[in-house]
Amino acid sequence: MSSTHSTIEQHPDLAEMRSRFEKATSSPRGQAVEALAFLTGVYLAASPWIAGFSGITALATTNLILGIAYALCMGGLSSAYERTHAMAWCAMAIGAFTIISPWIVTGNVDTTRTVWNNVVCGAVALLLGAAMAATGDRGGALRSRFGGGAAA
Repeated sequence: MSSTHSTIEQHPDLAEMRSRFEKATSSPRGQAVEALAFLTGVYLAASPWIAGFSGITALATTNLILGIAYALCMGGLSSAYERTHAMAWCAMAIGAFTIISPWIVTGNVDTTRTVWNNVVCGAVALLLGAAMAATGDRGGALRSRFGGGAAA
């Protein structure tokens, strides 16, 4: 007696979800969010030298690491929906940490310049991560909740 086991990758709902997310991220809106997020990560990594607080080594190193991580998360490294969706949530966490980092990094690093830089850049990073997280499920939850089929 032989039995076949299907894997989750072959499930029709997952295939439809991947297709919907691919369509959403290949739209001009999805591409704009991804491009702006990548640029936000690059700016965050370079911000200590752009904004002029490279002398504050602890925060400069933190921003460099966070910026590289954010750019990699949002720069299109994940090709499958489930990884991109998870990376968007990770990017939101990086944005939130960027906002609070001037107050929690060791040393006296909470100067006006560092606070403004990190709060604004972190807020942009957080919002772009939220936009990317929301991109993959536009309308899908409502259609499934009310029993609607695929959008025409």
